[in-house]
Amino acid sequence: MKKLLTATAALALFAGAATAEEVKIGVVAAFTGPLESLSPPIADGHELALKEASESGLFMGGSTILPVRADSTCVDAAAATAAVERLVTSDRVSGVLGPMCSGATGAVVSNVAVPNGVVAISASATSPALSSIEDNGLFFRTAPSDARQGDVMADIVLEKGIEEIAVTYTNNDYGKGLSDSFVSAYEAKGGTVTLVAAHEDGKADYSAEVGALASAGGDALAVVGYVDQGGAGIVQAALDTGAFDTFVFPDGMVSDALTERFGSDIDGSFGQNPASAGEGRDLFTAMAEEAGFDGTSAFSAEAYDAGALMVLAMQAAGSTDPQVYKEKMMEVANAPGEPILPGELAKALEILANGGDVDYVGAASIELIGPGESAGSYREITIEDGELKVVGYR
Repeated sequence: MKKLLTATAALALFAGAATAEEVKIGVVAAFTGPLESLSPPIADGHELALKEASESGLFMGGSTILPVRADSTCVDAAAATAAVERLVTSDRVSGVLGPMCSGATGAVVSNVAVPNGVVAISASATSPALSSIEDNGLFFRTAPSDARQGDVMADIVLEKGIEEIAVTYTNNDYGKGLSDSFVSAYEAKGGTVTLVAAHEDGKADYSAEVGALASAGGDALAVVGYVDQGGAGIVQAALDTGAFDTFVFPDGMVSDALTERFGSDIDGSFGQNPASAGEGRDLFTAMAEEAGFDGTSAFSAEAYDAGALMVLAMQAAGSTDPQVYKEKMMEVANAPGEPILPGELAKALEILANGGDVDYVGAASIELIGPGESAGSYREITIEDGELKVVGYR
C-alpha cells in the first residue's frame, strides 16, 4: 500500500476547492461482499442528494458535484482502506460518504480519514465502538449506534412473549457489538439467553453451528448477521434441520433478499432496522421511486441524509475543505434553523448562502448527538405470507 499522505499534504489537495467548478465526493459502499444487495440503494441515496444539490445551481456559487464510487467490500478492512485512500490521493475527493460496514469504517477512519484530514459520513456503520473512536472530529454517521438497537430489539423480543433465546452473530465488529448490546439489555429485562455463538461468513455449511444452538434451546434464534452471507446460511441450516422456525432479524438481515430467498418459511419471524416515519420519509420514498431505486431499503434514507448533510455543511462553511466544513456538521443538522426535508436542498442552500440557519430533518428525522451520530428511531418489521411488513416505529 502506498504511504498515506500527511495531514498537511492532504489539506493541500483541497486548497481552492471552494471556488472550483467541480467538487468530487466519494461514495463508498459494499458493492461486493455479504451486504451487496443493500449497497445499490445506499449508493443511490447518497447520489440522489448530491445530484439534487448540484442541479440546483446554488451549491458553492454554482459549483457542480461529481460522485466517485469505490467498493469497500464490507468485511475486508484492507480493501476498504485502499479504496478510500485512492479516492483521497488520486481522485482528490473533498469528503467520503461511507463506508457501510462497521469494521471497514473503523479502519478507514483510523487509517485514511484522520491521517489525511478527510470527513467521512457513514449511513450504516452501527457498532457502539465507533462512538469513541479517535476521529479528530472528522467522522459522523446518520445511523444510530447499536447500543440503542440492542435495547429496542430486547423490548420487541420480550413483547412477543419470547423469554428464552439463542443468539448467533457474524464474527466481526458489527456482529459482536450488536450481540453484546442485545444480550445485555435482554437479560437485564428478565430474558434468558441460552447460548451466544459466533459464526464465520463464507461457509458452505452451517449445520454444526445450528446444532449447537439447537442443543442449548430457546424459543427463537436471533441472527445478527448478513443477509447475503452467513446469516442466510444459518437460517437455511435451521430450516433444513427443523432446529428453529422463528427468527429475530436485526438490520443486517432486514432486506427483500431475505423474503425472496425464504418466503413463507420464515413467517412469524420479526425484527427491526433504523428508519423513521413521517413526512420526510414519505417524501424521500417518492423521490427514490422516481429516481428508479427502492427508498424503503435499509439505510437508503440515511444515505440521502449523509449526502445532504455534507453539502449543507460545505455551504454553511463556504468551503469544501474538510477541516473547515467539519465544524458546521452539527450546526446544520440540529436546531435552531429552518427545518429542511428531502427535496428542499435548494431552499437550504439559498438560506445558508444568505447567512441564515437550517435544521436538517431529512428522511430519517436526523438529530446528531454526542460524537456526531444520529439519535435514531427504528422500524419494526414482521414476516407475513412470505413478505416483509412494517408494524410500526420506535
